[in-house]
Amino acid sequence: MTPLGPRDTSQGRHESPEERADRRWNELLQEVRVIQTGVQILFGFLLTVAFTPRFPTLSQTDQTIYVVTVLLGAATTGALIGTVTFHRLVTGHRLKPETVLWAARLSMVGIVLLLATVASALLLILRIAMDDTAVPWIVAGLVAWFMLCWFALPAWVLHRYSDRE
Repeated sequence: MTPLGPRDTSQGRHESPEERADRRWNELLQEVRVIQTGVQILFGFLLTVAFTPRFPTLSQTDQTIYVVTVLLGAATTGALIGTVTFHRLVTGHRLKPETVLWAARLSMVGIVLLLATVASALLLILRIAMDDTAVPWIVAGLVAWFMLCWFALPAWVLHRYSDRE
C-alpha cells in the first residue's frame, strides 16, 4: 500500500532489455550531471586553496587534511567522469545493459567518495573557522545526516515498498 492507495505491481513496464537499458542510462546520466556539477565546483575551490596567502600558516595536520581532501576530490571526479567515458568506450559493442550496470556501480563509488570528500572538506574548514574540540563531533553528525539521506532512507524505502515474492 502506498500513501496514494494500493500499489498495482502486476503491470510494470513493457520494455525490451535494450529499451530498459536505454531508459536506465538516461536516468543515470541525469543523476551524474546533477552531482558532477557540485563536485566540479568543490574540486575547483579546493585546488585554489593551496595558492592563498594563509595556506603556509596552516598547521601540518590541516595541510595534511587538505591534501587528503584534494586527493579524495580528484578520485570522486575520476569516478563520476568514468561513468561517461565507460559508456563512450564500449558504445557500439552491443553491451548497453552491462554498460549501465557498471556505470551505475562506478557512480555509486563516486557518491561514496563524495561523502568522504565533503567530510574531509568540512573537517578542514571547521577546524580553521572554529578552532574547537566540537569540530569532529559536528562533522560526524553531518556525515551521519548525509548517510541517512543518501543511503539509509533509500534503503528503507526499497525494503518497505519493494515487491515481496
